[in-house]
Amino acid sequence: MVTQYKLHRQTLVLLISLVHLCMPVCVDVQSDTEAIVGKAMKLTCISCLKREEVTVKTFVKWLYTPSPTKGKNISYLIYEYNTNNSNVDDNPFKDRLNWNGSKDLQEVSIEIRNVTHNDSGLYTCEIRRLFDFELYTPVFEVNKTINLTVKEKASDDTTAIYSEIMMYVLLVFLTFWLLVEMVYCYRKISKSDEQAQDTATNYLAIPSEQKDNPAAPVTE
Repeated sequence: MVTQYKLHRQTLVLLISLVHLCMPVCVDVQSDTEAIVGKAMKLTCISCLKREEVTVKTFVKWLYTPSPTKGKNISYLIYEYNTNNSNVDDNPFKDRLNWNGSKDLQEVSIEIRNVTHNDSGLYTCEIRRLFDFELYTPVFEVNKTINLTVKEKASDDTTAIYSEIMMYVLLVFLTFWLLVEMVYCYRKISKSDEQAQDTATNYLAIPSEQKDNPAAPVTE
């Protein structure tokens, strides 16, 4: 009974560990910086919370700065999100922006539909968080920038090409290694069968009288 109880307790601990391992993990990844004309482009902005159990209010602003023209850099507020509502201001991206953030607001990305050449420029993601503690409310702010370039067609990804080549090389190597192992195992099994057959043949060749009356041990 005690052994069964220990087994159940160990199983429960293992299941709890697996549940923790399966919980989603926030990973801060960089956004792509190349967009294709006429396609959709996701501007990724992620800011992970170190303590998710703390109550927090998150406010997000997306700013757009076109490529420098006549020495002037003017930033436009193109999207604003807060805990109460989200809205898109009147700007060049009107009716072309989608909110692409997560429910816990660790990811606050947006998506541009039907990208044009005029969408090239610098995008700034401003995140402002108010943490709700009992005695005070600290403020956390972070800004992330994305320098977006718009092209007519996608450029060749050398990393993907090299990865594909290495995948095929590895596949060929593993296939060759598997064939070698199969040949080795086949030869080893064949050799064992031959030895067993030789032993059986030698045993059958012994006269039956010697089998029934083995030589008596020599005693002094």
